[in-house]
Amino acid sequence: QVQLVESGGGLVQAGGSLRLSCAASGSISDINRMGWYRQAPGKQRELVAAITRGGSTDYSDSAKGRFVISRDSAKNTVYLQMNSLKPEDTAVYYCNALWGPGTYLYHYWGQGTQVTVSS
Repeated sequence: QVQLVESGGGLVQAGGSLRLSCAASGSISDINRMGWYRQAPGKQRELVAAITRGGSTDYSDSAKGRFVISRDSAKNTVYLQMNSLKPEDTAVYYCNALWGPGTYLYHYWGQGTQVTVSS
């Protein structure tokens, strides 16, 4: 199992920046991929960015060019640097770990952190 603890959300003006952190603990050696999802009121949860165990990254169209996902393996922590924030980036951001020692993979989630971008 994996435990995920997020931090770094808050209120920022449009054009500003925030950095989210997600610290993982537990059976982290079986994490295949970590990522950030977000969910705005009335909308479905969507993938924002992800990084695989091998270091490959993937971004949603809305995140490309503005957000950067990175990790510090020594600290078992994944970061999401968000720049040029827009009001439409307002959402609860969730850290996600795709975990599994075998073929079947499980999703683990953090508690979520609120990001609010004012216009």
